[in-house]
Amino acid sequence: MKFIPHDYQIVAKNFILERESAGLFLDMGLGKTVITLTALEELKNDYLEEFKALVIAPKRVAEDTWTREHEKWDHLKCLKVVKVLGTPKQRKEALEQEGDVYIITRDNVAWLVDYLKSDWDFDTVIIDELSSFKNHQSKRFKKLRLVRPFIKRVIGLTGTPTPNGYTDLWAQIYLLDQEKG
Repeated sequence: MKFIPHDYQIVAKNFILERESAGLFLDMGLGKTVITLTALEELKNDYLEEFKALVIAPKRVAEDTWTREHEKWDHLKCLKVVKVLGTPKQRKEALEQEGDVYIITRDNVAWLVDYLKSDWDFDTVIIDELSSFKNHQSKRFKKLRLVRPFIKRVIGLTGTPTPNGYTDLWAQIYLLDQEKG
């Protein structure tokens, strides 16, 4: 299917392309996934930027949404998407595959950081449902924080950045905008 973006989707895609840290706080159904994949496609094909992207998503979204969106749109066929799901053995095998975009559940972030350790090679990280990283004391936040200095580009996606108030924003914004010094 041919993707004909709405004006706001073009603005959002350009927002991602113009900066190394971007948060798309758009309601459900407004195309955060296709916007992000389109930005990655442009980085690869128009900007000739090499990257290895990791998508961290809720289980159902990791299992279905990202690959369904990837397969739906004609312009995204050049991206190779790999699901890093299942048992630890299956996840390790998936990580060995050549790909552009690797998808993992947020429950396996700690496993991935521990598994890769200093061999972290994802320079782009997309956090689908960024608000699931609102707790700075959670294991997933602490583990991702460890590798944040090695990540060049971070894209956070959510429709509910402040489900319980503005204090929920601190950890999310930290992951987007942490100094890499």
